[in-house]
Amino acid sequence: MIGPLHSSFESEKTYSSSIDCTVNFPNTEFRVESSELIFHDVPLMDLVKLYGTPLKITYLPGISEHIRRASSLFRAAMKRYDYQGNYTYCYCTKSSHFRFVLDQVLKNDKVHLETSSAFDIPIVQMLYQSGKIDKSTYIICNGCKRPAYTQGIVKLVNEDFNAIPILDSLEEIDAYEHVNAETLNVGIRIATDEVPNLPFHTSRLGVRYSEVNDIYHSKIQHSPKFKLKMLHFFVNTGIRDTAYYWSELSMFVHKYCELRKICSDLDSIDIGGGLPIKHSLDDSYDYEGMIDQIINIIQKTCQRNNVPVPHLFTEFGSYTVGESGATIYKIIEKKLQSLQEMWYMIDGSFITHIPDTWGTDQKFITLPLNNWDKPHQKVLLGGLTCDSRDFYTGEAHSNGLYLPAFDHRTEHQYIALLHTGAYQEALGGYGGISHCLIPAPQHVVVDRDEQGRVTSWLFAPEQDSEDMMRFLGYTPHQESKSC
Repeated sequence: MIGPLHSSFESEKTYSSSIDCTVNFPNTEFRVESSELIFHDVPLMDLVKLYGTPLKITYLPGISEHIRRASSLFRAAMKRYDYQGNYTYCYCTKSSHFRFVLDQVLKNDKVHLETSSAFDIPIVQMLYQSGKIDKSTYIICNGCKRPAYTQGIVKLVNEDFNAIPILDSLEEIDAYEHVNAETLNVGIRIATDEVPNLPFHTSRLGVRYSEVNDIYHSKIQHSPKFKLKMLHFFVNTGIRDTAYYWSELSMFVHKYCELRKICSDLDSIDIGGGLPIKHSLDDSYDYEGMIDQIINIIQKTCQRNNVPVPHLFTEFGSYTVGESGATIYKIIEKKLQSLQEMWYMIDGSFITHIPDTWGTDQKFITLPLNNWDKPHQKVLLGGLTCDSRDFYTGEAHSNGLYLPAFDHRTEHQYIALLHTGAYQEALGGYGGISHCLIPAPQHVVVDRDEQGRVTSWLFAPEQDSEDMMRFLGYTPHQESKSC
């Protein structure tokens, strides 16, 4: 049996002194007061005492901070190079569709939207009706499009929204033949080469480089309705300071220059999203340097080809919302399953709550909320489901996960996985049914009032048994009808 405080692999050094020696801590985002974690000057233990666990948190001011930082860096780089095009920041809605997220995003001046689904269309219309956007807001319509999506785009165009469908296939443009507008601006997504470790070489999304000119000549060049205004580019690795990324970007800009010489309407490029976020305390990104290099490549390539530089669009999703999120659990049990394996069991599930830990082996910053003055030990985190993959082993740059040692029979320990604000609810299926019927955790939104004081409100309570019974059909949704 495990002793009340110590195990054979427990260090006498406190967790606080250990982390101070090994990683960049504290920093502007994280610090500790009275042995408890402070996140963006928000005492997380206060939220736990108020709402309990498991708990998802969205810190709204962090969203605006990221928008302002990226916009400022792009505009500063353009100024340094005397770049003659404009910069447009778009938010990638699929990263998080929640109303409170979109409201926060659109509080920032000159932010536009990128969509990926037919279900984005009513969201756009509701945002317009509530005055969050206007008809001049760019709606960049990306993704593989089924009829419901193209019909929604046509509806937006017919209602004079500034919607630009980005053609993802050779046939898609046919769906827009009957729009009421005299002219329709379209873009073309170019299928990029993938990194060598994938089982295929070219992205399934977009049009091949060799077919871009064909679609322009056959469907756009002589059409009185269509104008090619934009080329779209994205690689799955996101923006990285690697030879692969710079090579793909250069090839894309060369394609823009080639088309620009025969298509005077083409005046914009969209380099997609992918600005990285921190998944470890050791992560450090030279955002200024990467953005500077992007502008430099575009500018020099255009100068060599004697064509005007394009207006530049980006679609940052994870970068916009990822670092605003935190997922908090209580350790409900300690289990020593072998001499070298101490399991801390959480009151939730990684598979259902943070599916990227399971589906892509994504690592997140993981820190204790309390007991920073306790000794620390190497642990494994286990989720509540019966799936053998419902576990978590720690950060990307560490050989293991270390947390405070404590006696679970007399003491409480809380932990947070941080920067979980993008995609996790969408991938996990928010509010539905999940593996072993583990409920979706309650979701709390944290903001600041005009005086800078922290405020919070419960967006969604944890699902209860009545929710589950309804989803599974034990409680009728509506009366049945005969055929």
